[in-house]
Amino acid sequence: MSANNKVLLFNPRSANSKFRLPNSLLAVAAAINQKFEWVIVDGNREVNPETTILNYLNTGDFNFFGLTVMPGPQLKQAIPISKKAKLLFPNLTIIWGGYFASNQPETVLNSGFVDFIINGMGDVAFPQLLDLITNSGKQFYNTIPAHQVPHNLIYKHQNELVFTQKDGIYNPDDLPDFPYEKLHQLYDIPRYLGKTYLGNKTIAYHSSFGCPFTCSFCAVVPIYNARWKGKSAQNIYREIKFLKDTYGGDSIEFHDNNFFVSEKRTVEFAKLMMHENMIWWGEGRIDTIDKYRDESLAIIRKSGCKMIFFGAETGNDEMLKQMDKGGTQSAAQIKKFAARMAQFDIIPEYSFVLGTPADTPEKVMEQIDKDIAFIREIKAINPATEIIIYVYSPVPTKGSELYEKVLSTGFRFPEKLEDWINADWENFDLRKNPLTPWLTPKMVDKIKNFETVLNGYYPTVTDIKITPLQKKTMRLFSALRYHRKFYHYPYEIKALQKVWLKYRQPEQQGF
Repeated sequence: MSANNKVLLFNPRSANSKFRLPNSLLAVAAAINQKFEWVIVDGNREVNPETTILNYLNTGDFNFFGLTVMPGPQLKQAIPISKKAKLLFPNLTIIWGGYFASNQPETVLNSGFVDFIINGMGDVAFPQLLDLITNSGKQFYNTIPAHQVPHNLIYKHQNELVFTQKDGIYNPDDLPDFPYEKLHQLYDIPRYLGKTYLGNKTIAYHSSFGCPFTCSFCAVVPIYNARWKGKSAQNIYREIKFLKDTYGGDSIEFHDNNFFVSEKRTVEFAKLMMHENMIWWGEGRIDTIDKYRDESLAIIRKSGCKMIFFGAETGNDEMLKQMDKGGTQSAAQIKKFAARMAQFDIIPEYSFVLGTPADTPEKVMEQIDKDIAFIREIKAINPATEIIIYVYSPVPTKGSELYEKVLSTGFRFPEKLEDWINADWENFDLRKNPLTPWLTPKMVDKIKNFETVLNGYYPTVTDIKITPLQKKTMRLFSALRYHRKFYHYPYEIKALQKVWLKYRQPEQQGF
């Protein structure tokens, strides 16, 4: 390992509190662990990550700077720090990975301060890229045959974007274990295991890659192309047990895009967890889990599964088809499934996307009203259902019917990378304040005001800071509005939510 060939890995800040283990960077670190020395700088754990990064770079030991970048808050650190690092260290190779870079490659590479993008999984591409640059220089693609250039890369050559061949999804069981012990030397791991609705020391864990569906609003689709592979139940259990026994984890958030694809794997894992006394949560699809046998759902609940996140999206069957949800999900199934979950005491966490484009403003507003009415139906069927509301924001899934309709309205993403970090576009990425031509302020206000009244009448169970008395008071204040469907200007509810520990929203802050 060369002394000046070290790799600096950066996880830009994504949360103001309850930050999770930096699993994306741990995967990259595991891939290069035997070849290159590396350090991780976690923007969630640093008061001033820029200073820490520049201190490392000033040693002259680091030739590579790798960042994982999701849309939204991470851009606020990723963009200015990358730009400054390139300005001060022009020979530094800066490599971005993550959904944002893969979905907006032209904007990222045209910035002039990002050299390469890892397009999808970096377990093979990242170490191969470092090897090539080390042995042949940053312009290696000028001197070696095209078939020797690593897969899963995007870079610029002669002012044109070059996309190398995409690999399929690797078998997670064949990949090396994460170097938790080395991360612990940099940042004590127990501080990553925060108190949540699930437990006092919640582990963030990834057990699979991708999703076998092609929803047109999902950023995962262009990365994995409707493919999914999962780690074996035995290996999941082994690693969870290690984190429990070594660092005190007592609950689990599975951050998979779709944890429940395989009923067999899920049930096998649940049986292994049966006596570990750990509460867990994951994301799944309604039409997938609705095929599970009753016996399987009972085992899953007994093993500690307390809540499952589902993309319900809308009560409009035609819109579900336009969203290209795939599978068999329908409005009738969404309602029926909410009732079925109640039988097993598993809380269904339904997300809805309101404000999708339509031919006229009247049709956009009509669909918003229908979705609001549908959400009320769900709460009547199973009041325990958690509801998460997003305002629709486009994802560049080229060729999808929904995205083509978006483009026809005149909507365009920013062309300059720095423009992504102004306040409007940050909120856009959180699907809270989209800069979309078909949505008027009146429409956005209607969605947000309904959300306020709904959250007042049905306070989320995942907020562990609000007391039962506070929830009861908030419900009392919201009852008349909710029953009379009067959502305008709910200032009194907003005031209560703000005073009482800044009432949290699961869609932005997790558990």
